[in-house]
Amino acid sequence: MNLPTRSAVEDLLFLEADLLDQWKLNDWLALYATDARYEVPSTDLAKDADPDNSLFYIADDRTRLEQRVIRLNKKSMWSESPRSRTRHLVSNVRVLGAEGDDILVSAAFAVYRTKWGNTDLFVGAYHYLLCREGDALRIRKKRCLLDLDGLRPQGRVSILL
Repeated sequence: MNLPTRSAVEDLLFLEADLLDQWKLNDWLALYATDARYEVPSTDLAKDADPDNSLFYIADDRTRLEQRVIRLNKKSMWSESPRSRTRHLVSNVRVLGAEGDDILVSAAFAVYRTKWGNTDLFVGAYHYLLCREGDALRIRKKRCLLDLDGLRPQGRVSILL
């Protein structure tokens, strides 16, 4: 398998961050493969925890991601009405190799969320499985590993990391 360049992977991850910051959630969702997974394990779990056996903050398949985007776009979504302002910073992008047809990628992140005069910071590591659909790279799996002791003072993850 020919691995994509780090530059090509960075373009995808930077586009994803930009779409989230602009709240273009339908365009963001289009970056994901049809069999996609989006996971945010709780902060006390091992990095390789399985969402089938452990409590995750978020463990969505593609269908649940679509429903999450629909809810986040509604004005009746109380936790995000008005919408948070976010800034997703992605760095230390590394193309680690291949696992079958998937491309293993890691990156560091800092996501600033501002709402009601408060700014919260979520920091951690992204672990991606990317795949090719035609000429395009798509996200098959994204796991967001938070480097926090807990979700205090945030208390919840109502935004997409």
